[in-house]
Amino acid sequence: MVDVSQRPTTTRWAHAAGVVRCSPAAVQAIRDGTASKGDVLLTARLAGIQAAKRTAELIPLCHPLALTHVDVTATADAASGSVRLGATARCQGPTGVEMEALTAVAVAALTVIDMIKAVDPWASIAEVSLHEKAGGRSGTRRRPTGDGGSVEVG
Repeated sequence: MVDVSQRPTTTRWAHAAGVVRCSPAAVQAIRDGTASKGDVLLTARLAGIQAAKRTAELIPLCHPLALTHVDVTATADAASGSVRLGATARCQGPTGVEMEALTAVAVAALTVIDMIKAVDPWASIAEVSLHEKAGGRSGTRRRPTGDGGSVEVG
């Protein structure tokens, strides 16, 4: 692990997002609440929050953090045949929370797939990425549209 003991404690937060691509039948089952395993969006949100809290157990060199806030959103989008996921993680500490936000999205997406696989066994995860982060010496950084890189904005 990287030694962060000399870094200042600051408010850190990060937002990540991702998409589960699935069939219209799967989106309909999610929206109607008829998926055989229960409420897909609620369960995905809870799984994402739980995953964010356990990120250091899953990623070998990730620092364990005392998270002060985690929020996971999940929305079934019939027009695009997808479930859109977002996660924001926050802490007061010497290192960032990007991995916690990304882990929350990834596990929420896996949970959606698990819960709809009876309706759509070919659902897939796409576009899991960090969208914005703030805190620490790099300030605020936001993913620009188009090139996938990052730019400093504050």
